[in-house]
Amino acid sequence: MDEQVEEVRQLLEAIERLAQMKDDEACAKAVTQVLDTWPDHHARLRELRQERVQRMKDSGMTWAQIGDALGVHYTRAQQIAKGMRGSKRPKKDDVEA
Repeated sequence: MDEQVEEVRQLLEAIERLAQMKDDEACAKAVTQVLDTWPDHHARLRELRQERVQRMKDSGMTWAQIGDALGVHYTRAQQIAKGMRGSKRPKKDDVEA
């Protein structure tokens, strides 16, 4: 993948700072707080990516160009724009049904 985007680097550094905490209890508590809110953040990141991929398509880019930009196959770029998740993990609704 290309150079890390600054925001990605900062996020990964924040995770590393958690790992470097000296106080085990404080670290475990902080990680628990992150994990408790992660499903909402994960869903928002998927929505954000979907919105941006659709905007790329609307701006005139081809699926192949979008796939190349994201480092994924063009068919995966199409799936992202439609809000489809990877086939490895079914949607929550499908699992609970």
